[in-house]
Amino acid sequence: MQDQLIIFDTTLRDGEQAPGIALSPDDKVAIATQLAKLRVDVIEAGFAASSPGDFTAVARIADEVDGPVIASLARTHPDDIEQAAEALRAADRKRIHVFVSTSPIHMEQMLRMTPSEVMTSVTESVRLARRHVDDVEFSPQDATRSDPDFVIEVCRAAVDAGATTINIPDTVGYAMPEDFVALLSKVYAEVRGGNEDVIISTHCHNDLGLAVANSLSAIHAGARQIEGAINGIGERAGNTSTEEVIMAVSTRQDHFGVEIGADTTEIFETSRLVSSLTGYPIQYNKAVVGRNAFAHESGIHQHGVLRHRETYEIMDPASIGHQSMIVLGKHSGRAAFADALDKLGITVEDVDFQRAFDRFKELADRKGEIGEEGIRAIVSEETGTGTEEMSLVSIHFSGGSQETPVATVTLDRDGEVIEVEAQGDGMVNAAFVAVQDAYRIAATLTDYRVSPLTSGADAMAKVEVVIKVGAATFPGRGVSTDVVEGSVRAMVSAMNKAAAAAGALDGGQVE
Repeated sequence: MQDQLIIFDTTLRDGEQAPGIALSPDDKVAIATQLAKLRVDVIEAGFAASSPGDFTAVARIADEVDGPVIASLARTHPDDIEQAAEALRAADRKRIHVFVSTSPIHMEQMLRMTPSEVMTSVTESVRLARRHVDDVEFSPQDATRSDPDFVIEVCRAAVDAGATTINIPDTVGYAMPEDFVALLSKVYAEVRGGNEDVIISTHCHNDLGLAVANSLSAIHAGARQIEGAINGIGERAGNTSTEEVIMAVSTRQDHFGVEIGADTTEIFETSRLVSSLTGYPIQYNKAVVGRNAFAHESGIHQHGVLRHRETYEIMDPASIGHQSMIVLGKHSGRAAFADALDKLGITVEDVDFQRAFDRFKELADRKGEIGEEGIRAIVSEETGTGTEEMSLVSIHFSGGSQETPVATVTLDRDGEVIEVEAQGDGMVNAAFVAVQDAYRIAATLTDYRVSPLTSGADAMAKVEVVIKVGAATFPGRGVSTDVVEGSVRAMVSAMNKAAAAAGALDGGQVE
């Protein structure tokens, strides 16, 4: 049987230390409940002595959340340890996590303690913690900038005093993977030794973008606990991402040779909950849980994924409670567009498909990404008439804010280019007059509606018009990132229907 890797989640303690995050006790209980569904092994619920609110949160989680071990952080101060023990009192499984700095700069500039004083505080605090709980973790803060021999000496003292987990923190994200492995190997050999009950742990920060890499590399050095936070939140550049560790080990069992007990299908929901309650957005290209983690826009990638998911996905998105997304944009090909129509239940003939696809590519060059409503509108615009008497080539305007606008509309009729210029009361009206002149049809605009399909400065809009020619009415639709262009496309669509109904393009004029 493979070794078990313990997942220690510190979203509620170190994660909350990210600037601007202030979780209420209710928020913390909600996240802890979800972490229990994710089946992490340890939840560091907070730093009980840091504030009344944190004490309350730790106490509530200890009382209300079942499953994982519930931990509270504590300095080597007796009062910290007493408060942690009190807050954890209701937990079925509890841990006190004691820490003290061991690097020269921390001891001299922050603690104002000598190495011998630090040694004494470690022994006394771990012993005190063991009087309250059987599970005590010790961390030499800033271990990767400490004298390795001093780290070994301090950790041995902690084990002798009763610590059951020795955690080696890369507190400021300073370590390189090979250096971190060397340190962890030394700790494993010289602190744990033959003591099977002592767990070696890691806690890495992401200042150089190496938190996950350092944490995972430590597995080969004997580490059997990794500490992280959901979405990688935390001090400065954040912590090791809990979800990335879980999926790396789950996906590459062949490489790591350890097992995890997490329910990976809860990852996506956990990530979204943490983002919502902390107010920290998830970067689009974030590994595992980012919006684009399972999104494909390139036509080559889309074609491959549609044929067989594993061509471009090393993880099954369903395994984290998510799904693949074929994002339709400027790089998408015919296969992805056809797949999107199929999923929307839209069936079109070959000629209509080509027209819709060409229009999609034209809009995608401007918009970047086109969603379901945009696809529906494009298909409606391009396939709604069954015939196309004329199509819009371009539209241009002249005249400043104090002048009457002049619209120049260029249309194509079976290869014949028709250019018409007209004035009007505003750009849309000028364009409407020009379109009427091009068709030589007198029409009245009876309804005009603009509906946004997306948001943002480059938003797509759907324009719907109804024109009246004699006693008959004809609807038209147009889609564009430019409202005026969409309006002209809608007018051309309606005029095509009117012209087809009246045969007016052969020289007749409908009054």
